[in-house]
Amino acid sequence: MNERIPVLQTVGLNKIFGFGKNATHAVCESNLSFYKGEVASIVGESGSGKTTLARMLLGLLKPSSGSILYQGNALDVSDLTQRKRYWHEVQAIFQDPFSSFNIFYKVEKLLLECLRFAHGKMDGATEKKMISDALSFVNMKLEEISGKYPFELSGGQMQRLMIARIFIMQPEVLIADEPTSMIDACSRATILDMLLQLRDETGMTIIFITHDIGLAYYISDSVYIMEHGKFVECGTADEVILHPKAA
Repeated sequence: MNERIPVLQTVGLNKIFGFGKNATHAVCESNLSFYKGEVASIVGESGSGKTTLARMLLGLLKPSSGSILYQGNALDVSDLTQRKRYWHEVQAIFQDPFSSFNIFYKVEKLLLECLRFAHGKMDGATEKKMISDALSFVNMKLEEISGKYPFELSGGQMQRLMIARIFIMQPEVLIADEPTSMIDACSRATILDMLLQLRDETGMTIIFITHDIGLAYYISDSVYIMEHGKFVECGTADEVILHPKAA
């Protein structure tokens, strides 16, 4: 039987900020494996190191030591071509959707650029249909956002646009860093259900970064608890949350 290879993996991953007595070990000896179609949550309080880890997984921050493997190969984003190739397949949704879009571009232009980044330029009718299909997936219509800038939309609309962008990109891995913390409870459940539906349809791996252990239990196949840069608990959602080993 062939061994199942993780889509994304960390091996002895460390990130240290500062030097000497002022050094902060933000991530300490991280050894994680994320598999195709899995929903995994990294849970920790503010300052636990979870966002630093997410930034390293995205290739936005260089590790101090250790390695990240993607599809079994060492991650290399040392030049623009390699970064673009990686970001075709590993995408993110952030806590503040407004910071993820250029506020000087109208929304349809932003979605069009995303589409062309992922699939190249196509004829106008095909591009319009693909954008309309992505918006339809998140229960929006092109007419709703046509001619508008990001700051003219609500937080909930912007979060749904972030998912529409992921629908267009169809990445192998989605790293979602506190994606629902700025919206109300009703909208939060809708956003989570959309992401899980997208996972079911595409086989995408989702890594949630969150401080909300209830959310982690609701959505996750596996859960990792992070404290002061270290993982103190890991396992299935039931094992970690209903039957924790840590005191």
